[in-house]
Amino acid sequence: MYEKSRELHRIIYKRELSTFFQPILNLQDKTCLGYEVLNRPPLSNRFPSTEDFYDYLGRSNQIFAFERYCRESSIERFEAALKRSEDLPSKSTDYIVFINVHPLVLTDSAYQSGETLRLLDRFGLPPERVIFELTEKQAVTDYAEFERVLSHYRAQGFRIAVDDAGSGYSSLKTIVSLQPEFIKLDKSLIRNLYKHADQQRMVRLLQEFAQGSGTSIIAEGIECWEEAEFLRNEGIAFGQGYALGRPCPELKPACFPCKDHEFLADADLPLVSAVSGRIEPVWK
Repeated sequence: MYEKSRELHRIIYKRELSTFFQPILNLQDKTCLGYEVLNRPPLSNRFPSTEDFYDYLGRSNQIFAFERYCRESSIERFEAALKRSEDLPSKSTDYIVFINVHPLVLTDSAYQSGETLRLLDRFGLPPERVIFELTEKQAVTDYAEFERVLSHYRAQGFRIAVDDAGSGYSSLKTIVSLQPEFIKLDKSLIRNLYKHADQQRMVRLLQEFAQGSGTSIIAEGIECWEEAEFLRNEGIAFGQGYALGRPCPELKPACFPCKDHEFLADADLPLVSAVSGRIEPVWK
């Protein structure tokens, strides 16, 4: 246990996470909305898989330090990648960045004291371009208190996204209670939805709710033209997935898939998107 603690400490303080960026595409006008930041720890004998790493992290006392490191690295590396990019449109300075955040960390006094604003100011990134993507919905137990915390960040210009909508009761309760600016549909709803009426009805219900509450939908896990085209025809605003753009260390343009083009998943390249330890395949 001590050796694992030392290795986790080293990963944090030697900044050993690998960072990738996956584009989010406007399915209607086919422009890029922005990028989600995905972070992956190095594998080792003590942490042979990302599951092992995050299982241990959740039991350690370093989760807040690790989250702070993830937040700083995500912002710093996004801005650095943006400056390096040569094949992006000139309006790329308007791209927004989705940063995965554990809900409990938002209640940390360091977050609320303005640390994140100071970090953004250092890199010239306004809070209006930052989306806190909430993971681990089951950690939200006091919705009234958490809504008060979120109002603090919204007053500063930040916006909120709820991940994995449609994957269970907790995610739906989070949507209703917190009224996020973005709802990210779980990939289980998207996979082959053009074939399944039940999935289509659920997507339409969530789309109706979003339209009535001023929320934008992002469909995750798009892997083929048929899925993207169905969602586009349903009026879904945004999409994310292997068929639109794979995670990359550099900012790469997103594009609407071509019909009859196959997208083969690189299943041996799992990515981790948050301190929860959830594994996000590269075709998210």
